[in-house]
Amino acid sequence: MNLMKLSSCAYLGNSNGIVQVSLADLERHAAGLICLTGGADGPLGRLIRAGQAARAESLLRRLAAAFPSRLYVELQRHPVDGGLPEAERLTEGPLIDLAYALDLPLVATNDAHFPDAAMHEAHDALLCIADGTYLDQAEPRRRLTPEHWFKGQAEMAALFADLPEALENTVEIARRCAFRVPRRKPILPRFADNEVEELRRQAREGLAARLAVIPHAAPVEEYERRLAFELSIIEQMGFPGYFLIVADFIKWAKAHGIPVGPGRGSGAGSLVAYALTITDLDPLRYGLLFERFLNPERVSMPDFDIDFCMDRREEVIAYVQEKYGRDRVGQIITFGALLSKAAVRDVGRVLQMPYGQVDRLAKMIPMEGVKPVSITRALAEEPRLREAMREEEVVRRCLEIAEKLEGLLRNASTHAAGVVIADRPLDELVPVFRAPGTDDMPATQFNMKWVEQAGLVKFDFLGLKTLTQIRNAVNLVTATRPLHVAADGTRLYDPAPGTENDIGAIPLDDARTFDLYARARTVAVFQVESAGMMDALKRMRPTCIEDIVALVALYRPGPMENIPIYCEVKNGLRPRQSVHPLIDHILEETQGIIVYQEQVMEIARVMAGYSLGGADLLRRAMGKKIPEEMARERPKFIEGAVRNGVSKEKAGEVFDLLEKFANYGFNKSHAAAYAVVSYQTAWLKANHPVEFMAGVMNCDLHLTDKLAGYFQELRKTLGIPWTPPCVNRSDALFKVVNGTIAYALGALKNVGPEAMKLIEQGRGDRPFVTLFDFARRVDLKRIGRRPLEMLARAGAFDMLDSNRRRVCEGLEALIAYSAAVHEQKGSSQVSLFGEAGDDLPEPRLPQVPDWDGPERMAEEFKAVGFYLTGHPLDDYLPALRRRGVHSHDEVVQLVQDGPRLVEMAGVVAARQERKSARGNRFAFVTLSDPTGQFEVTLFSEALEAARPLLEPGSRVVMQVEAVMEGEAVRLTGRNVRAIDEAVAGMQGLRALSAARRRCRPLPPCSIRPVGRRGRQRAVPSPSACFTPRCPVRWRSTCPGSGP
Repeated sequence: MNLMKLSSCAYLGNSNGIVQVSLADLERHAAGLICLTGGADGPLGRLIRAGQAARAESLLRRLAAAFPSRLYVELQRHPVDGGLPEAERLTEGPLIDLAYALDLPLVATNDAHFPDAAMHEAHDALLCIADGTYLDQAEPRRRLTPEHWFKGQAEMAALFADLPEALENTVEIARRCAFRVPRRKPILPRFADNEVEELRRQAREGLAARLAVIPHAAPVEEYERRLAFELSIIEQMGFPGYFLIVADFIKWAKAHGIPVGPGRGSGAGSLVAYALTITDLDPLRYGLLFERFLNPERVSMPDFDIDFCMDRREEVIAYVQEKYGRDRVGQIITFGALLSKAAVRDVGRVLQMPYGQVDRLAKMIPMEGVKPVSITRALAEEPRLREAMREEEVVRRCLEIAEKLEGLLRNASTHAAGVVIADRPLDELVPVFRAPGTDDMPATQFNMKWVEQAGLVKFDFLGLKTLTQIRNAVNLVTATRPLHVAADGTRLYDPAPGTENDIGAIPLDDARTFDLYARARTVAVFQVESAGMMDALKRMRPTCIEDIVALVALYRPGPMENIPIYCEVKNGLRPRQSVHPLIDHILEETQGIIVYQEQVMEIARVMAGYSLGGADLLRRAMGKKIPEEMARERPKFIEGAVRNGVSKEKAGEVFDLLEKFANYGFNKSHAAAYAVVSYQTAWLKANHPVEFMAGVMNCDLHLTDKLAGYFQELRKTLGIPWTPPCVNRSDALFKVVNGTIAYALGALKNVGPEAMKLIEQGRGDRPFVTLFDFARRVDLKRIGRRPLEMLARAGAFDMLDSNRRRVCEGLEALIAYSAAVHEQKGSSQVSLFGEAGDDLPEPRLPQVPDWDGPERMAEEFKAVGFYLTGHPLDDYLPALRRRGVHSHDEVVQLVQDGPRLVEMAGVVAARQERKSARGNRFAFVTLSDPTGQFEVTLFSEALEAARPLLEPGSRVVMQVEAVMEGEAVRLTGRNVRAIDEAVAGMQGLRALSAARRRCRPLPPCSIRPVGRRGRQRAVPSPSACFTPRCPVRWRSTCPGSGP
């Protein structure tokens, strides 16, 4: 225990961020430990070299008193160039003299930092990676030599041949250090004096409360039997306290208005958990199995994964800390390993190799799933990597060092959700740490595997953004009406008493919701907003919650191939296949397909007579493909099936079928829980679309790409009215006013919601009248110039001054005026003319012309991140349609039926150029059209030809090859043209003024032949129209050419 205490003190006991223990810590926690004094750079060695022999002796005496018969004077020898380093040479003699004078034993050690001498350079590189330095730089920390490896007996005997007793003492210390770490049983705080009775009481009362308001999926007696069975298993396994602790912090969260998910993982299969409000799914309604969560035939800790509102998860953890003690609650450490690609990149940097060269090397390492293969394997499989290694010495050195570092731990962090709760201070069970220089909650120094062996129990506190979106939407709805009433006053359902505004109490058979699913209008709907999910929904046409549960389970690699079968059987396009009459009813809800792990368990129970606990063991063995266990289970399954009248051959077929699907089967409890969350978001979108979209967007204020997509959904699909950013009508967050969404000021770029709340406070109930009124009522200095500039560019001051350019250029004067007004207010000076600041002269703003239309849109784009009130291509749309140019949305639909070669138009938003492994340049070009943003890849030839046209703000038309890659559309550009050139080349154009007040009359039309038959028609000359003093724009129609 004292060793753990000292390790904890090193991290927790120093406010200066240095990891170290004090002498007082050593004395306090000395019992049971052996102490070595350290080598030449230890405290004794430093005192001796500083000429403070008396202090060195005093320190040694103090340590000897703290560690009687357990203190050894440490000697180290790391010879370089035939002799000892200066520090060791100057300290060894005095240390030996002190040891003999105080009758203390000597011990010989080696300061080992790496396993063998060949690792010296790799270790040096690792230190450089940690410090952000380079290998050719001299750093004090990197004082190690090739001698600092883990030397064996022969090497140490040769080094200390003159001090045999120092070597002998190493063996003595090893003999004295016999210690075996015991595996502890789970340790939890005691929740109540009699936890069994307390759990029974809460479960019975909770079930009665549930049954009073929910539709019963079975007779009450069946609920009570299931509850009694589960309680008996929980008590038998010794887990009442665990259930009570989890229920307590979930009840606290719900009582304080913190949204909690309906469940996650297999815990949703417990009726006790449902009764305690840990979960919100009736397991009898969904056919969920308790044994999938807690198996009486396989004792292991239960594990509830709890989703909390993303914004308020920390409040729940803080409650747990206060309830059980801050020193008894902690996070769990995780270690990040250095994988092959990262190792190559890190080593390349410390060798100061060019970024492009290192990037090419890293990209040559193949991926296997989501992880790269090892460098050893990559060298064996990738000839380009071997060739690069042969050609350049620096590449060989980089790969050799990276290969040695691969797999080592790179950094320590904390588990994303795991929290441990103990009945005593954590440092009595495990060593703990805190990141140096921070006030973070302490974390265990053992990772998840070892904290469990130390007796600590993990609780998962997860943050789920969807719960925050649901909370936002429900709050916006209930601010004006009950949840069960639509915006037009329609009564959506009849809530049970006390559940009027409870999203968990909405009916699960809402026709509008399933119509939304069937039409795949599922942007922002949890779990089903990807293109692939939308396609599956259109084919499935869900009509009940069970369809959504099945889709959540099926939409994964492997089971995904069964989605067409499920959809066709459901919609009567093919017959349902029978596996065997004994078990067909188990597969009825999934159209004859094995989808869930629970179905595997039920089939084993019904057909082969397994208990559900035994069936769970069978499922686990099948999933892990353990040959020995499968060899035992197969005859057992077949024998049981034969006893139930199934032929031996059919029983073998069913076993093989189960074995195949057990590996892919999904946990139905988890699928059901997430399907319910998905349904809640779909229900809100179908019945309260305005509030739902506002609530969703408030969770993604600074994710411009997502906001752009949501606004497309808002305007095109849902037809929801909205108002642009405005200091008089908008708040920091998106809000709903009379069925209209007011754009959030806090969603603008470089503008935070906290700063925008100052505008809300200054406005109060009185709209701002002028810019100077705004400056007097809001302290603009606290907001800052950059956010104010974004507000001006976005048009948020248009109600006060419609000249956006003047507002932008006058900000310095406005901020100075506001600062003077608020300084006067702060000094309590009273104006003769009214409020403080009223007598200060209003500054004169610059008299400049406003930006024209395209300029206004460009400035608005800078502030919003996408085109909000218009798009630079709007005036080109008729011409583009006549040319057959497709929008991004149209291409996404077209490509569902196969690859397409199409023309697309867009405004360039960004261009990122890269080099391929062969040195060829290519670019990712982000473009925008009125339907949204998209990215096009241009390879070297197309890029070289088009580079001048690809500056941000340029408007282009390009030929694009569109193909599906997974769920995404990959666009590859070929031929790029300026949009004016592409459109002007069309037959039949007419010129429209972009700035009418500055235009001269159009030049006379010239008579020239146009069209296939050479008919004469009056057409204005493009060269005459497009002059510097006459900015005009071409459209796709002209007199006589049709609409």
